[in-house]
Amino acid sequence: MSCAQTFHDYALRSIGIGERLLPRSDFDLCQQVVLIGSGLIWNLYFGIFALFFGFFLANALAVAKASANPWLSRPANGFIFLFRGSPLFIQFFLAYAALVMLPKGGINFLGVTIATDWLTKAWGGALIVLILNTAAYSAQIFYGALQSVPKGDLEAADAYGMTGWKRFRRIVWPTMMRLAWPSYTNEAIFLFHATTLVFFSAFPAFQQRGDSLYYASYFADKTFNPFVAYPIVAGYFILLTLSLIALFGVMNRRLNRHLPGATRRIKYRPQLIR
Repeated sequence: MSCAQTFHDYALRSIGIGERLLPRSDFDLCQQVVLIGSGLIWNLYFGIFALFFGFFLANALAVAKASANPWLSRPANGFIFLFRGSPLFIQFFLAYAALVMLPKGGINFLGVTIATDWLTKAWGGALIVLILNTAAYSAQIFYGALQSVPKGDLEAADAYGMTGWKRFRRIVWPTMMRLAWPSYTNEAIFLFHATTLVFFSAFPAFQQRGDSLYYASYFADKTFNPFVAYPIVAGYFILLTLSLIALFGVMNRRLNRHLPGATRRIKYRPQLIR
């Protein structure tokens, strides 16, 4: 089988398009690259949607934690502490154990049946866990930036008569984003790397349609050689990391366009201990 035919058959297999059966023998490098790349679609799915929804939730949590109202600050602080204090791997298992206990036929609420079966699938339940986890870490980053907003900026906003939502939207939030963005870039990179934990979680892969690590593990088990499949996964994630650095760097320059030296690039500083 040519590499072009392999790409045609397996490039979109992880989302149910193309060949249904996995190759059983005579594995070549092209098959491993294509199938692992196909599984990367799920890693991108988890990372993009968790980052998108987690961003808005993190902003709300950061503002709530900074609030003088204890009915807002205490629940937000407890949520952040809970998800930052426990391992993501354990969160996956506890979430699946709790979600699988829900009625399979759905929950009847005010005469309307709400489906629950999707919560035990990786694309639903695992995504929710990733959203909550990244929201907690990002909220702490945004909270620190919120506390670091220069008082001079706030006093200038007051002098111009800006109060409430207008002051937050025009002064506080842009400054908070500018201060938090380099650290938030590292969190985004870590989140995409953390999507590989879905393979080890209790959430099952549907019809052998797993993520990149699922296919890498399949090839490693069949060939008894982990030094081909797993480096391919690493290579894909290195390219993904470089893409994230470039994308977030563009946004960083946009946020800092009014400052001297705004053209400096974000440097990747990996978190060795989280």
